[in-house]
Amino acid sequence: MPDRIPLVLIPGLLCDETLWAPQIEGLCDIARATVADVTRDDTIAAMAGAVLAEAPERFALAGLSMGGYVAHEIMRQAPDRVTRLALLDTSARADTEEQRRRRKGLIGLAKIGKFKGVTPRLLPLLLHPDRQEDAALTEAVMAMAAHVGQQAFLRQQNAILGRIDSRPFLADYAVPTLVLVGRQDALTPLEASQEMAQAIPKAVLAVIEDCGHLSTLERPEETTAALRAWLTAPS
Repeated sequence: MPDRIPLVLIPGLLCDETLWAPQIEGLCDIARATVADVTRDDTIAAMAGAVLAEAPERFALAGLSMGGYVAHEIMRQAPDRVTRLALLDTSARADTEEQRRRRKGLIGLAKIGKFKGVTPRLLPLLLHPDRQEDAALTEAVMAMAAHVGQQAFLRQQNAILGRIDSRPFLADYAVPTLVLVGRQDALTPLEASQEMAQAIPKAVLAVIEDCGHLSTLERPEETTAALRAWLTAPS
């Protein structure tokens, strides 16, 4: 399929390629997807540089949560290489003080050997209340976290803590942009996506109903449909 769109997918905190598995399969007829490795660096800028070093010369870019923070940085480092942008369940803001305290608490747990206790504490924030007893979904989230591991988790959290406010740059994004969010996202709520969609010139806002933070896994069909519309819309 020589005409498929190069698509770079960036996972969130404690996530790997499993996060994007439904979309990789669901979009394989139109997109040649690769999942970036954001486990090796401890700053958002370094993560973005690593993604760019391995990405095609020009590509569509989608990031979820922390992946969105990296996508914002890519739009600063190499905007001319990005043909389309999708920001899923993420924010352009830096952490609030409450978010910083929670993040530092989780870092502390991991450092004293209680990394396995981190993901259960996060699950109520990651998933819609109705999905928190879904064994297949929660097991997939736990398996991703175990695969990413303690040391990468610490690097990722420190990167997130050090990220800058991306809002001053949003008006410069000159590509078709999808801003997608679960209606019940408790970590990056609807207001954060509305703010980005209003500030980015060519943005479309998609709100996924009955969905928390991990939209790609919680509502894969609706999320994939929104990404398909984004990839195929006229530029």
